[in-house]
Amino acid sequence: MTDLSTRIRTLVLLFGAAAVGAGMAYMAAAGAPPRYMLVNLAALVLGATAWLALDRAGGARLAKASGPVVLALAASLLLTAWFGLAIGGAARWVSLGPLNLQVSLVALPVMLVLYARRPDRAGTAGMIVAAFALAVQPDRAMAGVMAGGLLGLLVSAPGRLPLAASAASVAAFGWTLLTPDRLPAVPYVDRILYTAFDVHPLAGLAVAAGAAGLGLPALLFALRAEDSRPALLAFGGCWLAAVVAAALGDYPTPLVGYGGSAILGYLLSGALLPAGTRAGARGASGPRPVAGPGADGRTLKLCPGEVA
Repeated sequence: MTDLSTRIRTLVLLFGAAAVGAGMAYMAAAGAPPRYMLVNLAALVLGATAWLALDRAGGARLAKASGPVVLALAASLLLTAWFGLAIGGAARWVSLGPLNLQVSLVALPVMLVLYARRPDRAGTAGMIVAAFALAVQPDRAMAGVMAGGLLGLLVSAPGRLPLAASAASVAAFGWTLLTPDRLPAVPYVDRILYTAFDVHPLAGLAVAAGAAGLGLPALLFALRAEDSRPALLAFGGCWLAAVVAAALGDYPTPLVGYGGSAILGYLLSGALLPAGTRAGARGASGPRPVAGPGADGRTLKLCPGEVA
């Protein structure tokens, strides 16, 4: 039977590519500068290449070292808050030549998936540092994204460490609500869930459908993949919160709007979703035994499906 997690990751890639395509079509119809489409296309190609590398072997190795990786990525968010490019009182970006990379859109989704797969003490410390960094930047949208992803994890895998990380994220989000956000809406980046309809109703529907579908594969498969459910809900909660933030305020609309950061974050985090759960395996026969006596008196060891 086809591996369920492989189907999830493939759907993430397909949904992501469809959302980027819908966004490029909207920008072309709206008269956006051609380089906007080229940037998104380049980010899609780069993200798909990384997706292939992680999907084959790299994802399992990263998951085994999730705690240190989460801590390192949290440090990048904190360094961005202190030394990053500041616009309108917010320091969320790193300048890469003519492009500004929003570090949290790349790093935070990866952190959430890795932490959901292995919520250890080092990872929890990393999530608390990340919450502090988002409060300092400040970044209300990404603090909400972090809270959404961690609450998805907490619902499916309650525990002391996820609870501590979730509490830190909610506190950071609450702090950003008290901090004025003076950044104006940027054309082709913010508010396009509404402005796309001004271009053409079909453009608006394509953009809305592309954005709404970002968390759909993970949330649907979470009902069937019990072993992978924490990571799937963290991924789905993360991207659902990102779309809600874009609908409610002047924040980047992921994948369908201009900007390669969200495209990279989506494909990287999707490639790191766990492997090993097969469709219908639990529903049909329940968990396989780990050990039992064989007919010849020897002990048979049957390993359960590993969640890599």
